[in-house]
Amino acid sequence: MHGSRALRYIPVMHNEVAFRLNGARVALTDSPPTESLLRWLKRRALTGTKEGCADGDCGACTVAMVEADADGRRHYRAVNSCLLPLGALSGREIVTVEHLADGTDLHPVQRALVDASGSQCGYCTPGFVMSLFAGYYAGELDDATTEGNLCRCTGYAPIRRATHALAGMEPGRDRFADVLQRAPEQRPATPLGRYFLPTDIASALALKRNHAGSRWIAGATDLGVELSRGRVDATAWIALDRIEALRRIVVDGNEAVIGAGASLGTIERTLAGRIPALDQMLRWFAARQVRNRATLGGNLGTASPIGDLLPVLLALDAQIDLEGPGGRRTVAAEAFFTGYRETVREDDELIVAVRIPVQAWRSAAYKVAKRQSDDISIVTAVFALGLDEAGRVLHARLAYGGVAAKPMRARAVEDFLLGRRLDETTLARAARLLGEEFSPLSDQRAGAGYRRALCANLFLQFVAEHGS
Repeated sequence: MHGSRALRYIPVMHNEVAFRLNGARVALTDSPPTESLLRWLKRRALTGTKEGCADGDCGACTVAMVEADADGRRHYRAVNSCLLPLGALSGREIVTVEHLADGTDLHPVQRALVDASGSQCGYCTPGFVMSLFAGYYAGELDDATTEGNLCRCTGYAPIRRATHALAGMEPGRDRFADVLQRAPEQRPATPLGRYFLPTDIASALALKRNHAGSRWIAGATDLGVELSRGRVDATAWIALDRIEALRRIVVDGNEAVIGAGASLGTIERTLAGRIPALDQMLRWFAARQVRNRATLGGNLGTASPIGDLLPVLLALDAQIDLEGPGGRRTVAAEAFFTGYRETVREDDELIVAVRIPVQAWRSAAYKVAKRQSDDISIVTAVFALGLDEAGRVLHARLAYGGVAAKPMRARAVEDFLLGRRLDETTLARAARLLGEEFSPLSDQRAGAGYRRALCANLFLQFVAEHGS
């Protein structure tokens, strides 16, 4: 499980790009800003961090990043090093598996896996160790802790036993807990090459204006896949993950305002229980390592027709704030998407925030995929219904992803439902209409007929669970 390994750390000058790795400051000067942390670690013989898929799917490359929440409290967050560009590391703090053991003394997480026989070939083990390490200090130890880590030979039973054993332990004060108590170093985040790190919206917009061909980048969980393969070309990169105004989450009255730069993990923790459909979709959005970096703005910006969060925004009548050289404007979520991977956002505009009404409508989200979590959707569906005292439909939103070139509402069915009771006749007619509403494609994940059947059956499931 990899004990400590000495590195020849390069002295860091004040104006050099640097980050803290395993307790020591390391210079990144002259490193390619779009190279992944995983590849960088391998070149420096820190081979405990493994490469399995380079897509963020297997978790073999998991490391822990120290991050502060809105209250300034610091936490270890498990992240995929295969998706983390070096340019994003300036001023950050990273822990890899080599740092956990103290001489010959294993860290409690490593010891728990040894005692439970939680490693067979060992290739995936360092990733499991780092996910459990982050969960150990956060007090979050359950099956979801390692949901983003794949094991192909050991079997999950001993890993679950190790997790259960760790859940009964109190971390106490050690050198890793001390890091979380220490105030972060107040040093400016220095750009690495043309990978810029603005800290306010105005600076980000100015950089975009001054660098033609530049691209926005936030959590890099989507772009990171392309970067690791050298398939994305840009004159410069403008990172958005240091802009505090984009990371704020505020619930004011009957509206939740979510900054576009807030990670999905932060949204999940901050808004837990307030917006049920959002809770349900985030749970299955992706692995924890991805949610710890992926942002709401990034998910919107990709404009994927199978983006899991987009139907949530349609069903909940969300609005999207954009800001560019011409000022700020707000558009309805339904008006945001104009076609396949196309939106109303101009290239020089930023997605600033999403506004979601917090209403009393009955709502729920469903995702169908070939595996339960960490997989691309076949169909996503999100429903919101309001009924009067007699059981008649006052409000109806039926939103789907994966059935058209963009996420869409089933407007004909919504109109049909208004004023009707959800009896057998109404539901049978609604199911038939849903089978006719979309013309999905057949692909490697599913056929068009199966997708049309899902559109109807998921709505019937929703009514059975929430319609009475």
